[in-house]
Formats: sequence, structure tokens, C-alpha cells
Amino acid sequence: MLKTENIMGIHFINATMDELQMVLEDRIDRGEKSFVVTANPEILMYSEKDQEYRGILESATMVTPDGAGIILAGKILGKPLKERLAGYDLFLRLLTASAKKGYKVYFLGAQRDVLETAIANAKNEYPGLNVAGYHDGYFQDDSSIVNDLKKLKPDIVFVGLGFPKQEKWINLHLSEMEKGLFIGLGGSFDGLAGKMKRAPEVWQKMNIEWLHRLIQQPSRWRRMLALPVFVGKIFKHKGKKA
Repeated sequence: MLKTENIMGIHFINATMDELQMVLEDRIDRGEKSFVVTANPEILMYSEKDQEYRGILESATMVTPDGAGIILAGKILGKPLKERLAGYDLFLRLLTASAKKGYKVYFLGAQRDVLETAIANAKNEYPGLNVAGYHDGYFQDDSSIVNDLKKLKPDIVFVGLGFPKQEKWINLHLSEMEKGLFIGLGGSFDGLAGKMKRAPEVWQKMNIEWLHRLIQQPSRWRRMLALPVFVGKIFKHKGKKA
């Protein structure tokens, strides 16, 4: 199992993306169920207000540090993490592995037109990708989705319902499934569909991808306020431990 670091009570994976991918593929190959949460500071802050959600994070198979704020927190607390494990990057890697190894994948989330564009782009970019099924994120009754997953038994289920809905949905139904890697990916389908452009690589390396997203979506500014509050909590937590 991969090493972890305790950041504000949540055990974050402390590994490289290569190491994470290797372990996930091994679990898929062995038919083990996995629940991966890609967590940023906003998710961690939310979990302090929602105890049900906090419990889900604590019980997930793996929680990855998806966000520059989590990497910064590790440094401040003296628990450095090897690298940021961004959900979108992991998504693309899993698509690559799926096309290569024949994994069956299922997409759940986003608007129908966005989802279908994302899947078409995925099939074009990753020849041989086996898309077992898909459903948009606008549903009241999910019984047909659950029945599809039970019948199709996909190896990977990409869930793009946005947090906390996607993690709560996975947690609710995971026990009903025979196998599969279930991972919440937020707005990654928008990115794959070309609706949301990824930050230039230099921005990613500088850990300021959040700024690029804010420029594209100014309405996110309220959500971005969670970051300075989070950093303040980290320093306060460090002071208590000193």
C-alpha cells in the first residue's frame, strides 16, 4: 500500500503519479474495489462542516492531494508530499491504461451533450477505449444507473458530479458493486470535452493552475476564498502542535 501523510486528520497519498497509477492498475487487475477521492483545500474545508462527508473521506481507499494548497500544507506541517496528484492528470492516465489493457470504463456526470463530446474525444484520443456505458449527471432516480453498473461490471467508473455529491453517491452504492475503481473527478469531463481549457504546463508546474481556472471562470472567486482560510487553519494547527 502507498505511504500517506496526515493533513488535518485526512490521510493523503504521498507518492508520485507513476507509483499511484501502478497500484491502481494492480488493484483493477485483481478485481479489487477502490474508492479514490481527489481532494483540494475546498473539499477539506467542507468536510469540517459536514460530518457525513468527513467520514467518507476517512473511509475512502485513497485520498490524493489535488491542489497546490494541500502541497503547501504538507510543507508547513513538516510532512512534505512527493507531488500534486491532480484528478484530471490521473483521469487521462487511467484512460491511457484502459485503452492499452482493455479495461471497461463508465462515465457518469455532466450535461449530456458535454458528456457525449467528452466520450467522443476520449475514443479518438485513446483508440480502442472500451466505453461500457455512460449517463449524464442530471437524474432524480439513479436505480437504472446502479442496475447498469451491476450488469456491466466496469473496471473503472469516472464520476463527475462535483463534490460533495460525487463522493456521497459513490459511498452510497459502492457496497452494491462487485468490483471496480470509482473516482470522483469534478469538472474533468468539461476539460475532456474542450469546454474548459487546461492551464499551460508552466502554470501547472508553478502550482498556480487555480489562477488559470479563476481567469476562465471569474464566478469561482467565492470558492477560492477557501484557500487563504485553509492556510490560516494550517498555521493555527501547526502552532498547537509546536
